[in-house]
Amino acid sequence: MPEIKVALIREGKVPVDRRVTLTPQQAVELQKKFPHVKVYCQRSEHRCFTDSQYEELGIPLVDDVSHCDIMLGVKEVPIPELIADKTYLFFSHTIKKQAYNKTLLQEILRKNICLIDYERLTNEKGNRIVAFGRFAGIVGAYNGLYTYGKKSGLYDIRRAKDCYDLEDLKIEYAKVKLPPIKIALTGAGRVARGAMEVMNGVGIRKVSPKEYLEQNFDESVYAQLFVTDYNLKRGGGDFSRQEFFKYPEQFEPGFQPYTQMTDLFIAGAFWDHRAPVLFFREDMLEDNFQIKVIADITCDIEGSIPSTKRPTTIENPVYDYDPQEDKVVEEPFTDSRYVSVMAIDNLPSELPRDASRSFGENLIRYVFPNLFGKDDGMIARATIAKEGKLTEPYLYLTDYVEGEA
Repeated sequence: MPEIKVALIREGKVPVDRRVTLTPQQAVELQKKFPHVKVYCQRSEHRCFTDSQYEELGIPLVDDVSHCDIMLGVKEVPIPELIADKTYLFFSHTIKKQAYNKTLLQEILRKNICLIDYERLTNEKGNRIVAFGRFAGIVGAYNGLYTYGKKSGLYDIRRAKDCYDLEDLKIEYAKVKLPPIKIALTGAGRVARGAMEVMNGVGIRKVSPKEYLEQNFDESVYAQLFVTDYNLKRGGGDFSRQEFFKYPEQFEPGFQPYTQMTDLFIAGAFWDHRAPVLFFREDMLEDNFQIKVIADITCDIEGSIPSTKRPTTIENPVYDYDPQEDKVVEEPFTDSRYVSVMAIDNLPSELPRDASRSFGENLIRYVFPNLFGKDDGMIARATIAKEGKLTEPYLYLTDYVEGEA
Protein backbone atom coordinates (compact mmCIF):
# COMPACT_ATOMS: atom_id res chain seq x y z
CA MET A 1 0.00 0.00 0.00
CA PRO A 2 1.50 3.39 -0.99
CA GLU A 3 2.59 5.70 1.80
CA ILE A 4 0.25 8.57 2.70
CA LYS A 5 1.92 11.67 4.11
CA VAL A 6 -0.21 13.62 6.58
CA ALA A 7 0.61 17.14 7.80
CA LEU A 8 -0.55 18.65 11.07
CA ILE A 9 -0.68 22.19 9.72
CA ARG A 10 -0.25 25.27 11.88
CA GLU A 11 -3.30 27.43 12.45
CA GLY A 12 -3.05 30.61 10.42
CA LYS A 13 -6.38 32.27 11.08
CA VAL A 14 -6.29 35.37 13.29
CA PRO A 15 -6.88 35.34 16.21
CA VAL A 16 -4.73 32.23 16.34
CA ASP A 17 -6.33 29.03 17.60
CA ARG A 18 -4.26 26.90 19.99
CA ARG A 19 -6.12 23.63 19.36
CA VAL A 20 -4.62 20.72 17.43
CA THR A 21 -6.20 17.88 15.48
CA LEU A 22 -3.91 15.29 17.06
CA THR A 23 -1.88 15.41 20.26
CA PRO A 24 1.73 14.14 20.04
CA GLN A 25 0.69 10.77 21.49
CA GLN A 26 -2.22 10.51 19.05
CA ALA A 27 0.06 11.24 16.09
CA VAL A 28 2.13 8.22 17.14
CA GLU A 29 -1.01 6.15 17.64
CA LEU A 30 -2.22 7.02 14.14
CA GLN A 31 0.99 5.70 12.59
CA LYS A 32 0.84 2.49 14.60
CA LYS A 33 -2.78 1.88 13.62
CA PHE A 34 -2.14 2.67 9.95
CA PRO A 35 1.48 1.73 9.09
CA HIS A 36 1.20 3.24 5.61
CA VAL A 37 0.57 6.69 7.11
CA LYS A 38 3.47 9.04 7.95
CA VAL A 39 2.74 12.14 10.06
CA TYR A 40 4.64 15.43 9.84
CA CYS A 41 4.16 18.42 12.13
CA GLN A 42 4.41 21.92 10.71
CA ARG A 43 6.22 24.17 13.15
CA SER A 44 4.07 26.54 15.18
CA GLU A 45 4.64 28.80 18.16
CA HIS A 46 1.01 28.82 19.22
CA ARG A 47 -0.11 25.23 19.73
CA CYS A 48 -1.12 24.05 23.19
CA PHE A 49 1.32 21.17 22.60
CA THR A 50 4.81 22.38 21.71
CA ASP A 51 6.86 21.44 18.66
CA SER A 52 9.36 19.71 20.94
CA GLN A 53 6.63 17.47 22.37
CA TYR A 54 5.96 16.14 18.87
CA GLU A 55 9.66 15.88 18.03
CA GLU A 56 10.42 13.95 21.23
CA LEU A 57 7.98 11.25 20.10
CA GLY A 58 9.57 10.98 16.65
CA ILE A 59 7.16 13.17 14.66
CA PRO A 60 9.29 15.15 12.16
CA LEU A 61 9.05 18.94 12.34
CA VAL A 62 8.86 20.79 9.01
CA ASP A 63 8.18 24.30 7.78
CA ASP A 64 7.14 23.28 4.25
CA VAL A 65 4.31 20.72 4.02
CA SER A 66 3.97 20.73 0.24
CA HIS A 67 5.32 17.17 0.07
CA CYS A 68 2.33 15.92 2.12
CA ASP A 69 -0.88 14.51 0.69
CA ILE A 70 -3.42 15.30 3.44
CA MET A 71 -3.53 18.48 5.53
CA LEU A 72 -5.19 18.34 8.97
CA GLY A 73 -6.16 21.69 10.49
CA VAL A 74 -8.87 23.05 12.77
CA LYS A 75 -10.03 26.49 11.59
CA GLU A 76 -10.20 27.89 8.06
CA VAL A 77 -6.87 27.94 6.23
CA PRO A 78 -5.84 31.42 5.05
CA ILE A 79 -6.18 31.63 1.28
CA PRO A 80 -2.47 32.40 0.61
CA GLU A 81 -1.51 29.22 2.50
CA LEU A 82 -3.68 26.84 0.46
CA ILE A 83 -1.63 24.36 -1.58
CA ALA A 84 -3.08 23.19 -4.88
CA ASP A 85 -4.05 19.57 -5.54
CA LYS A 86 -4.05 18.54 -1.86
CA THR A 87 -6.71 17.12 0.45
CA TYR A 88 -7.66 19.34 3.40
CA LEU A 89 -9.71 18.62 6.50
CA PHE A 90 -10.88 21.62 8.55
CA PHE A 91 -14.00 23.50 9.60
CA SER A 92 -14.64 25.55 6.46
CA HIS A 93 -17.77 27.43 7.62
CA THR A 94 -19.12 27.53 4.08
CA ILE A 95 -22.10 25.15 4.16
CA LYS A 96 -24.49 27.93 5.25
CA LYS A 97 -23.17 30.16 2.46
CA GLN A 98 -21.28 32.30 4.95
CA ALA A 99 -20.38 35.44 3.03
CA TYR A 100 -17.03 35.88 4.75
CA ASN A 101 -15.74 32.52 3.43
CA LYS A 102 -17.03 32.66 -0.15
CA THR A 103 -13.62 33.55 -1.56
CA LEU A 104 -12.09 30.68 0.43
CA LEU A 105 -14.32 28.10 -1.25
CA GLN A 106 -13.79 29.76 -4.63
CA GLU A 107 -10.02 29.41 -4.20
CA ILE A 108 -10.36 25.79 -3.07
CA LEU A 109 -12.20 25.01 -6.30
CA ARG A 110 -9.71 26.96 -8.39
CA LYS A 111 -6.76 25.12 -6.84
CA ASN A 112 -8.30 21.69 -7.37
CA ILE A 113 -8.33 21.02 -3.62
CA CYS A 114 -10.35 18.20 -2.08
CA LEU A 115 -12.13 19.73 0.92
CA ILE A 116 -13.48 17.48 3.66
CA ASP A 117 -15.40 19.44 6.30
CA TYR A 118 -15.40 18.10 9.88
CA GLU A 119 -18.85 19.52 10.40
CA ARG A 120 -20.23 17.19 7.72
CA LEU A 121 -18.64 13.99 9.03
CA THR A 122 -21.69 11.96 10.06
CA ASN A 123 -22.73 8.38 10.60
CA GLU A 124 -25.48 6.69 8.61
CA LYS A 125 -28.12 8.20 10.91
CA GLY A 126 -26.85 11.71 10.22
CA ASN A 127 -25.25 12.23 13.65
CA ARG A 128 -22.03 14.20 13.71
CA ILE A 129 -18.87 12.24 14.46
CA VAL A 130 -16.39 14.89 15.55
CA ALA A 131 -17.15 18.19 17.23
CA PHE A 132 -15.96 20.58 19.91
CA GLY A 133 -19.51 21.23 21.13
CA ARG A 134 -19.09 19.85 24.64
CA PHE A 135 -16.13 22.13 25.33
CA ALA A 136 -17.88 25.11 23.73
CA GLY A 137 -20.72 24.49 26.21
CA ILE A 138 -18.40 24.09 29.19
CA VAL A 139 -16.39 27.22 28.46
CA GLY A 140 -19.45 29.21 27.35
CA ALA A 141 -21.34 28.51 30.57
CA TYR A 142 -18.24 29.22 32.65
CA ASN A 143 -17.76 32.52 30.80
CA GLY A 144 -21.39 33.36 31.45
CA LEU A 145 -20.79 32.92 35.19
CA TYR A 146 -17.53 34.88 34.92
CA THR A 147 -19.38 37.73 33.20
CA TYR A 148 -22.18 37.72 35.77
CA GLY A 149 -19.62 37.91 38.57
CA LYS A 150 -17.90 40.87 36.92
CA LYS A 151 -21.14 42.69 36.23
CA SER A 152 -22.61 42.15 39.69
CA GLY A 153 -19.35 42.54 41.59
CA LEU A 154 -20.30 39.53 43.72
CA TYR A 155 -17.27 37.35 42.93
CA ASP A 156 -14.21 37.17 40.74
CA ILE A 157 -12.96 33.98 39.11
CA ARG A 158 -10.05 33.36 36.76
CA ARG A 159 -10.58 33.38 33.02
CA ALA A 160 -11.01 29.95 31.47
CA LYS A 161 -7.97 30.58 29.28
CA ASP A 162 -5.85 30.93 32.41
CA CYS A 163 -6.86 27.49 33.70
CA TYR A 164 -4.46 24.71 32.70
CA ASP A 165 -7.14 22.18 31.86
CA LEU A 166 -10.69 21.09 32.65
CA GLU A 167 -9.79 19.84 36.12
CA ASP A 168 -8.31 23.22 36.94
CA LEU A 169 -11.46 24.89 35.60
CA LYS A 170 -13.61 22.71 37.87
CA ILE A 171 -11.64 23.86 40.89
CA GLU A 172 -12.24 27.45 39.83
CA TYR A 173 -15.97 27.28 39.21
CA ALA A 174 -16.49 25.53 42.53
CA LYS A 175 -15.72 28.93 44.07
CA VAL A 176 -18.83 30.53 42.52
CA LYS A 177 -21.50 31.49 45.06
CA LEU A 178 -24.64 32.84 43.40
CA PRO A 179 -27.61 34.69 44.84
CA PRO A 180 -31.10 33.32 44.00
CA ILE A 181 -30.96 34.15 40.30
CA LYS A 182 -32.56 32.38 37.35
CA ILE A 183 -30.50 31.05 34.43
CA ALA A 184 -32.05 30.00 31.11
CA LEU A 185 -30.16 27.59 28.87
CA THR A 186 -31.32 26.69 25.35
CA GLY A 187 -30.32 23.54 23.52
CA ALA A 188 -30.39 19.77 23.66
CA GLY A 189 -27.09 18.74 22.07
CA ARG A 190 -23.41 18.58 22.98
CA VAL A 191 -23.23 22.30 23.72
CA ALA A 192 -26.13 22.24 26.16
CA ARG A 193 -24.84 19.10 27.86
CA GLY A 194 -21.43 20.75 28.30
CA ALA A 195 -23.07 23.84 29.79
CA MET A 196 -25.07 21.69 32.19
CA GLU A 197 -21.85 20.07 33.42
CA VAL A 198 -20.86 23.48 34.71
CA MET A 199 -24.30 24.35 36.10
CA ASN A 200 -24.45 21.07 37.99
CA GLY A 201 -20.81 21.36 39.07
CA VAL A 202 -21.49 24.76 40.61
CA GLY A 203 -24.49 23.28 42.42
CA ILE A 204 -27.20 25.22 40.59
CA ARG A 205 -30.48 23.34 40.79
CA LYS A 206 -32.23 22.37 37.57
CA VAL A 207 -35.97 23.08 37.41
CA SER A 208 -38.59 22.55 34.73
CA PRO A 209 -39.54 25.42 32.38
CA LYS A 210 -42.97 25.53 34.07
CA GLU A 211 -41.44 25.84 37.56
CA TYR A 212 -39.00 28.41 36.21
CA LEU A 213 -41.81 30.68 34.99
CA GLU A 214 -44.26 30.16 37.83
CA GLN A 215 -42.22 29.87 41.02
CA ASN A 216 -39.76 31.89 43.06
CA PHE A 217 -36.77 30.24 44.65
CA ASP A 218 -34.44 31.01 47.55
CA GLU A 219 -31.47 29.59 45.61
CA SER A 220 -30.05 29.92 42.11
CA VAL A 221 -31.78 27.69 39.53
CA TYR A 222 -31.56 26.98 35.84
CA ALA A 223 -33.96 25.61 33.24
CA GLN A 224 -33.03 23.81 30.06
CA LEU A 225 -35.29 25.06 27.26
CA PHE A 226 -36.09 23.09 24.12
CA VAL A 227 -37.51 24.45 20.86
CA THR A 228 -40.95 23.37 22.07
CA ASP A 229 -40.64 25.78 25.00
CA TYR A 230 -40.00 29.01 23.10
CA ASN A 231 -41.50 28.72 19.61
CA LEU A 232 -45.19 29.09 18.79
CA LYS A 233 -47.20 27.95 15.78
CA ARG A 234 -48.40 30.95 13.77
CA GLY A 235 -52.15 31.29 14.14
CA GLY A 236 -52.18 28.93 17.10
CA GLY A 237 -52.42 25.18 17.18
CA ASP A 238 -50.35 22.34 18.56
CA PHE A 239 -46.56 22.40 18.27
CA SER A 240 -45.09 19.69 16.05
CA ARG A 241 -41.32 19.14 16.24
CA GLN A 242 -41.33 17.50 12.83
CA GLU A 243 -43.18 20.44 11.33
CA PHE A 244 -40.93 22.96 13.10
CA PHE A 245 -37.71 21.46 11.77
CA LYS A 246 -39.16 21.15 8.27
CA TYR A 247 -40.97 24.50 8.09
CA PRO A 248 -39.48 26.74 10.81
CA GLU A 249 -40.71 29.86 9.01
CA GLN A 250 -44.25 28.89 9.99
CA PHE A 251 -43.54 29.62 13.66
CA GLU A 252 -43.13 32.78 15.73
CA PRO A 253 -41.16 33.76 18.84
CA GLY A 254 -42.37 32.53 22.21
CA PHE A 255 -39.31 33.34 24.31
CA GLN A 256 -40.63 36.57 25.78
CA PRO A 257 -41.93 35.10 29.08
CA TYR A 258 -38.39 33.91 29.81
CA THR A 259 -36.91 37.36 29.21
CA GLN A 260 -39.00 38.57 32.15
CA MET A 261 -37.70 35.89 34.52
CA THR A 262 -34.07 35.44 33.51
CA ASP A 263 -30.95 37.07 34.92
CA LEU A 264 -28.36 35.12 32.92
CA PHE A 265 -29.15 33.66 29.50
CA ILE A 266 -26.93 30.97 27.96
CA ALA A 267 -27.71 30.40 24.27
CA GLY A 268 -26.63 26.91 23.27
CA ALA A 269 -29.20 25.86 20.64
CA PHE A 270 -28.58 25.62 16.92
CA TRP A 271 -30.53 28.32 15.09
CA ASP A 272 -31.82 28.05 11.53
CA HIS A 273 -32.01 31.45 9.80
CA ARG A 274 -35.54 30.55 8.67
CA ALA A 275 -36.67 30.06 12.28
CA PRO A 276 -38.06 32.79 14.55
CA VAL A 277 -35.59 34.93 16.43
CA LEU A 278 -35.68 34.55 20.20
CA PHE A 279 -36.61 38.15 20.87
CA PHE A 280 -36.35 41.63 19.35
CA ARG A 281 -34.49 44.78 20.32
CA GLU A 282 -37.85 46.35 21.14
CA ASP A 283 -38.37 43.63 23.75
CA MET A 284 -35.12 44.67 25.41
CA LEU A 285 -36.48 48.19 25.86
CA GLU A 286 -39.42 46.99 27.95
CA ASP A 287 -39.30 47.61 31.71
CA ASN A 288 -39.90 43.93 32.41
CA PHE A 289 -36.92 42.73 30.37
CA GLN A 290 -34.82 41.11 33.09
CA ILE A 291 -31.75 39.65 31.34
CA LYS A 292 -28.50 41.27 32.47
CA VAL A 293 -25.94 38.90 30.92
CA ILE A 294 -26.06 36.91 27.67
CA ALA A 295 -23.54 34.15 27.02
CA ASP A 296 -24.15 33.51 23.33
CA ILE A 297 -22.33 30.25 22.63
CA THR A 298 -23.97 29.95 19.21
CA CYS A 299 -22.61 33.37 18.19
CA ASP A 300 -24.95 33.88 15.24
CA ILE A 301 -24.15 37.45 14.24
CA GLU A 302 -27.31 39.50 13.65
CA GLY A 303 -29.18 36.24 14.21
CA SER A 304 -31.63 35.08 16.87
CA ILE A 305 -30.35 37.45 19.57
CA PRO A 306 -30.37 41.17 18.69
CA SER A 307 -27.48 42.06 20.99
CA THR A 308 -25.03 39.73 19.21
CA LYS A 309 -23.74 42.38 16.85
CA ARG A 310 -20.27 40.91 16.49
CA PRO A 311 -18.12 38.16 18.01
CA THR A 312 -16.00 38.82 21.05
CA THR A 313 -12.50 37.40 21.47
CA ILE A 314 -10.63 35.39 24.06
CA GLU A 315 -8.56 38.46 24.87
CA ASN A 316 -11.63 40.75 25.06
CA PRO A 317 -14.48 38.39 25.93
CA VAL A 318 -17.29 40.82 26.79
CA TYR A 319 -18.89 43.98 25.45
CA ASP A 320 -21.95 45.87 26.62
CA TYR A 321 -24.96 46.37 24.40
CA ASP A 322 -27.09 49.51 24.57
CA PRO A 323 -30.56 48.50 23.30
CA GLN A 324 -31.77 52.11 23.32
CA GLU A 325 -29.20 53.10 20.70
CA ASP A 326 -28.80 49.60 19.24
CA LYS A 327 -25.03 49.78 19.53
CA VAL A 328 -22.06 48.02 21.05
CA VAL A 329 -20.30 49.68 23.98
CA GLU A 330 -16.76 48.36 23.85
CA GLU A 331 -15.96 48.88 27.53
CA PRO A 332 -18.14 46.40 29.45
CA PHE A 333 -19.81 46.87 32.83
CA THR A 334 -20.07 50.63 32.44
CA ASP A 335 -23.82 51.08 32.87
CA SER A 336 -26.39 48.89 34.64
CA ARG A 337 -28.90 49.63 31.86
CA TYR A 338 -26.76 47.80 29.33
CA VAL A 339 -26.75 44.06 28.68
CA SER A 340 -23.32 42.43 28.91
CA VAL A 341 -22.62 40.05 26.02
CA MET A 342 -20.10 37.20 25.80
CA ALA A 343 -19.97 35.86 22.23
CA ILE A 344 -16.57 34.25 21.70
CA ASP A 345 -16.69 32.22 18.48
CA ASN A 346 -13.84 29.81 19.33
CA LEU A 347 -14.67 28.92 22.93
CA PRO A 348 -13.00 25.47 22.97
CA SER A 349 -9.68 27.24 22.41
CA GLU A 350 -9.79 28.28 26.06
CA LEU A 351 -9.42 24.61 27.04
CA PRO A 352 -7.27 23.54 24.09
CA ARG A 353 -5.59 20.48 25.62
CA ASP A 354 -8.78 18.71 26.68
CA ALA A 355 -10.69 19.77 23.56
CA SER A 356 -7.91 18.59 21.25
CA ARG A 357 -7.50 15.28 23.05
CA SER A 358 -11.21 14.49 22.73
CA PHE A 359 -11.31 15.58 19.08
CA GLY A 360 -8.30 13.45 18.15
CA GLU A 361 -9.74 10.39 19.87
CA ASN A 362 -12.84 10.56 17.68
CA LEU A 363 -10.78 11.11 14.53
CA ILE A 364 -8.72 7.99 15.20
CA ARG A 365 -11.66 5.85 16.27
CA TYR A 366 -14.27 6.80 13.68
CA VAL A 367 -12.89 8.93 10.85
CA PHE A 368 -9.43 7.64 9.98
CA PRO A 369 -10.58 4.04 9.28
CA ASN A 370 -12.70 5.57 6.50
CA LEU A 371 -10.07 8.09 5.38
CA PHE A 372 -7.14 5.65 5.25
CA GLY A 373 -9.11 2.48 4.57
CA LYS A 374 -12.44 1.67 2.99
CA ASP A 375 -14.93 4.54 3.15
CA ASP A 376 -18.41 3.51 4.24
CA GLY A 377 -19.74 6.80 2.87
CA MET A 378 -18.67 9.04 5.73
CA ILE A 379 -15.86 10.76 3.83
CA ALA A 380 -17.94 11.10 0.67
CA ARG A 381 -20.76 12.78 2.61
CA ALA A 382 -18.31 15.29 4.09
CA THR A 383 -16.45 16.10 0.85
CA ILE A 384 -17.60 19.52 -0.32
CA ALA A 385 -15.20 19.99 -3.23
CA LYS A 386 -13.22 17.55 -5.38
CA GLU A 387 -11.39 17.80 -8.70
CA GLY A 388 -12.24 21.48 -9.02
CA LYS A 389 -15.99 21.01 -8.62
CA LEU A 390 -18.61 20.95 -5.91
CA THR A 391 -19.71 17.41 -5.13
CA GLU A 392 -23.31 16.41 -5.71
CA PRO A 393 -24.59 16.98 -2.13
CA TYR A 394 -23.19 20.51 -2.20
CA LEU A 395 -24.39 21.70 -5.58
CA TYR A 396 -26.73 24.02 -3.67
CA LEU A 397 -23.61 26.16 -3.09
CA THR A 398 -23.24 26.83 -6.83
CA ASP A 399 -24.81 30.32 -6.75
CA TYR A 400 -22.71 31.06 -3.64
CA VAL A 401 -19.36 30.30 -5.28
CA GLU A 402 -20.40 31.93 -8.54
CA GLY A 403 -21.01 35.18 -6.70
CA GLU A 404 -24.79 35.27 -7.03
CA ALA A 405 -25.61 34.62 -3.35
